[in-house]
Amino acid sequence: MIAVVPRVLGALFYYAPNENDAQTALTELPQLAESFAWRDPQHITALVNALPSVDNSVCEDFSVLFEGQGEMPAPPWASVYLNVDNIVMGPSTLHYRQFLSALNLSLDTKLNEPEDQFGLMMFALAMLLEQENDTATMVLLEEHLLSWCFHYLSLIESSELSSTFYVTLAKITSAFLEDMTALLQLTPRQYPLYR
Repeated sequence: MIAVVPRVLGALFYYAPNENDAQTALTELPQLAESFAWRDPQHITALVNALPSVDNSVCEDFSVLFEGQGEMPAPPWASVYLNVDNIVMGPSTLHYRQFLSALNLSLDTKLNEPEDQFGLMMFALAMLLEQENDTATMVLLEEHLLSWCFHYLSLIESSELSSTFYVTLAKITSAFLEDMTALLQLTPRQYPLYR
């Protein structure tokens, strides 16, 4: 049941809000508070209820945040933060790719893109939780995701956007990852962040 949370959040950080996969995730959002042992489920319910409905402004914000319409205020790829040159497909991406390959975990999106996109990493987390692969779940979180994701989500929260949709979504996602860190007693790797 816990895997529902990163799957729903991953879909909303990956698919445009008017795509079918995002629409399905939006219908599942109201159940998030019951899908995980949140430390403050009432806060999550309040955040979910505060999400504005999807309209043109949300679609415009998606384009700004994920498609690069102008300068991206919060690029969604780990390598941009973890590599000194702020490049996509840097050494951290290759390290993450090796991790996925060792698990025979494939995220076939039909697009030629780096696997360290935030939404895709949330999908990988959901898959590992569904497989009950606790060791790999901890490695994914400690080694590959938690080292940069809170900085990334804070950049979304501070971005000048047309709607509060992604700001609120970032708050829900931060709460989930903070609660997972506490629940699993994780010690995330500390890497320097270059953006």
